[in-house]
Amino acid sequence: MAKVFIGGAWPYANGSLHLGRLASLLPGDVLARYFRAKGDRVLFVSGSDCHGTPVAVQAIQEGIEPGEIAGRYHREFVDCLERLGFTYDLYTRTDQPVHHRVVQEVFLKLLENGHLYKKTVEMMYCETDARFLPDRYVEGDCPVCGNRARGDQCDFCSTLLDPTDLLHPVCKICGNPPVQKPTEHFYLRLSGFQEKLAEYAGHAEGWRENAVQLTRRYLTEGMQDRAATRDLDWGVDVPLEGFDDKKIYVWIEAVSGYLSASIQWAEKTGNRWEPFWQDGFEAEGTGESTGESTGEDSIVAYYVHGKDNIPFHTLIWPALLMGYGGLHLPDRIISCEYMTLEGKKFSTSRNWAVWVPDILQRYQPDSIRYFLIANGPEKRDTDFSWREFIHSHNGELLGAFGNFVNRTLAFIEKSFEGCVPAGDLTEEWRADLEQLYRESGALIEKGQLKDALELIFAGVRRANKFFDEEKPWITLKEDREACGRTLFACVQIIANLANLLNPFIPFSCEKARGFLGLSEPKWSLAKVAAGQRITGLELLFERIDVKRIAEEEERLSVN
Repeated sequence: MAKVFIGGAWPYANGSLHLGRLASLLPGDVLARYFRAKGDRVLFVSGSDCHGTPVAVQAIQEGIEPGEIAGRYHREFVDCLERLGFTYDLYTRTDQPVHHRVVQEVFLKLLENGHLYKKTVEMMYCETDARFLPDRYVEGDCPVCGNRARGDQCDFCSTLLDPTDLLHPVCKICGNPPVQKPTEHFYLRLSGFQEKLAEYAGHAEGWRENAVQLTRRYLTEGMQDRAATRDLDWGVDVPLEGFDDKKIYVWIEAVSGYLSASIQWAEKTGNRWEPFWQDGFEAEGTGESTGESTGEDSIVAYYVHGKDNIPFHTLIWPALLMGYGGLHLPDRIISCEYMTLEGKKFSTSRNWAVWVPDILQRYQPDSIRYFLIANGPEKRDTDFSWREFIHSHNGELLGAFGNFVNRTLAFIEKSFEGCVPAGDLTEEWRADLEQLYRESGALIEKGQLKDALELIFAGVRRANKFFDEEKPWITLKEDREACGRTLFACVQIIANLANLLNPFIPFSCEKARGFLGLSEPKWSLAKVAAGQRITGLELLFERIDVKRIAEEEERLSVN
């Protein structure tokens, strides 16, 4: 039994989630649901990034404390993610005591192992606000591509930046140009990990191509040491004398949340976190080892995030883990490209977005999940349009899967007193379904979720074709037993489609299994006995009036 760790990206708790952000988070839940159904041990964690300059800047703009902003959006995130069916083992927040403790332990371990050093540097200082300005408090022109950029990273060319690198910088709080003043900080000796990181990335498997290319670029340019502390009053304290007015930099702190969330989960549930983080870990008093890092008892660590977070997961987090020592490095990097909205980039400042709390008020979570996976930005940027979203729901969820389930079970209710008739699943269908489990499972494990979903829906279309060709509405009158055999086979197909599609559209799959008296999904051939009564039958999906397309486009333009 493999141990699968899944780390989902931590959204900044400074504003509502939009669909572009959700598209990069959703693959984590698909993976978690799949591996649990397969029988593996899974630890799926994430949380709200409550520190960092985005939260602090938002708090300044609203004139309230950062913790108030963070708490508001954390509660909203939790509500939305639960309604969307996310199955985190723990979704936490970075302002928790456990997180602060673990981050400080990581910091001190890096210091002990010689990977941190002090350095006096020139930092951006706003004379108007009388404060040093951390990365995202500064905006300016990117020195590489010329586009407007923050002080930590350019979203256009993905260059990692320092605020002092920016051209024409301004303070984001007051809009005035800052000056540079000397201040002392700790720096992480990333340059010292160049060789180890190159070797690690060179043997990487299961990384999406954007992660491979971007990581290669950074390594070719050479790893640069980065500040590990910042002049801030919101975040994790530096646990050393003389640094009382400074915090641990959020780029170290946030990725360390994967470890702190695992430890918090263990403390909360009474489980051990080490089996998901330490190869060959042996639980005290059991005499049972988890084995080496290969084989059936190995650790596989997935990290799921957007394109803008690639270097933090393929270089910085591995460097921190190497510097700490004895912890498992990332294996699979599931890094999404960008999703646009009606052909234009999502923009929170211009309110050009479909907000998750808003869309959940009007549409089924499975409809949202299906579209964001079937049209997800796995290998290239993709676009969300209301026209495609509604046609996708009506044509695929309702017209294919929902139609097959309803036509089969409604026929049984009407013509067989609601009980599954006697029959047998043909060897051809048995082989097809077993192959579908194998092939779609392999694709999911590779992070090729779009291909897996399309493969399963090809099976849905074959099932509808089978129903049409067998014509049970005719054989019911001419050969009732033959009709029963067809319907029995269709019920078995439904039961297995409800397993196969569960990672993607869990709410409708749970309903379908409920109709058939089935419980938890398994990643293996399911069977429904003849005589099983159909219970609680209802439509899985309702048709969405295409007039809603114009209404939603109008709503978007008004916003």
